[in-house]
Amino acid sequence: MPRYEYRVLKPVPVAEKAFLEWIDGLDRAFANRDPEHRSDVVREELHQLYLGSPYAAPDPAAPLAIQTLVHSLDPRNATLEPETYGDADAAKYGERKPLIWFWMMYDRSPVGLNHWLGHKVRAMLARHVFKHCGNNVKIFHGVEFSFGYNLTVETIAPSTNMFCSTTAERSSFMRDRPCLTTPTSTRTPTISTTA
Repeated sequence: MPRYEYRVLKPVPVAEKAFLEWIDGLDRAFANRDPEHRSDVVREELHQLYLGSPYAAPDPAAPLAIQTLVHSLDPRNATLEPETYGDADAAKYGERKPLIWFWMMYDRSPVGLNHWLGHKVRAMLARHVFKHCGNNVKIFHGVEFSFGYNLTVETIAPSTNMFCSTTAERSSFMRDRPCLTTPTSTRTPTISTTA
């Protein structure tokens, strides 16, 4: 079977500039690990992605469906399954939960299927959520995990073959409870977890 290299595709320059500036702004905002700060940033960004306007508290007279939508964009109003696990480290998970909610909701947003943008957004988020995230990481749409803080995604040096980046395939689940290590070789990505 023939092997083909991936084509290098990019958005038009004006879109690429906007995408990279947006990611850079998120990266700077998420560097502040305070869960309240991160929740405010996530609420604002999701409001803009889904509703096309800056965040505003819903009018109590608005239809309940609209109130529910607006409240659900705030990670403080969402409950995620890993929060219920007895082995969750509440402090570690708490500071990551807003980013995990953003990751999940970003993937479900109108821009979530844009591969060029999505790979960059998820790699940026992984650097804030995972224990360690290397370079050349490509995480596809729909990848989920339990806690995130136990995951280590190693760098694989770029080469001329198809396996030039660590790749988490679309719609996969990286179980990071309990400790796991994915076997490594020169042709497969390394994804490991430690408690």
